[in-house]
Amino acid sequence: MSTKRNIRARDSAKSQNAGASVSARQSPVAPDENDRAELLVGERRHLILDLLAKNGRATVPELAMNFAVSTATIRSDLAALAATGALERTHGGALLSRDGQDRPVTLKRTLHHAEKVRIAKEAVALIRNGETIILDSGTTTAEIAKQLGLMKFRTLNVITIALDIATVIAEIPWARLIMPGGVFRAESNALSGYMAETAIAGLQADRLFLGADGLDPESGIMTPHLLEAQLNAKMIAISKQVVAVADSSKLKRRNVSLIARVEQLHLLITDKAADPAVVAEIRRRGVEVRLA
Repeated sequence: MSTKRNIRARDSAKSQNAGASVSARQSPVAPDENDRAELLVGERRHLILDLLAKNGRATVPELAMNFAVSTATIRSDLAALAATGALERTHGGALLSRDGQDRPVTLKRTLHHAEKVRIAKEAVALIRNGETIILDSGTTTAEIAKQLGLMKFRTLNVITIALDIATVIAEIPWARLIMPGGVFRAESNALSGYMAETAIAGLQADRLFLGADGLDPESGIMTPHLLEAQLNAKMIAISKQVVAVADSSKLKRRNVSLIARVEQLHLLITDKAADPAVVAEIRRRGVEVRLA
């Protein structure tokens, strides 16, 4: 009897060990949990930037309480965001990056994304089959390029200086992509400089979709980069209609380089959170404003 019990115990142990081994090999729990943790980190940091965009500043204890995480976790988030240029670290918290500071395009894509998509949909509704349009560099104009891929035109000429936009347009079978030469600038993922200006000056466009880092009714449309401002001015000169596409966070924001006066715009497409007083002033200057 003792021998039979020992055999049964040994077989039972083997079966349990084999089951545990199969479970360890097949169970997806650990990878899924890790994937969810990574997603939550990205979402939290995105929301931190949204809070800073609204309030301008935040403290570590406030953020920790808001997101129900430790202060050490928040400090790690702020350090990671500061490394990208998204914010400025202060003693005990963070500030939104100063106006005039150029942000990497990878960061800009994460800010006000829903608003940019709505603006892009409104912008695409303006485009007609057979037109020649210019898509300036920027995350809102990049959303316009994505929306174009959903349209059913027979033909469209698209001029752009932005590499990310060019990649999207190149995949649209009925669109003809036109890219001027120039010097590449990583912060905006775009070309600029004398070669680009010379090439643009020899073209004509029905419609320009112009991005902006700042749009002030009194000062005008602005960008942090002088060479891109000069190239944008060339784009305006060759376009029959100039459409500025900018989410409401860009309004009343000033920057280093002036592209054009507000009066040179035909249309501004922004979002419904735009300050009514600013919208009224832009309209008073003869510019149509649409709220997406």
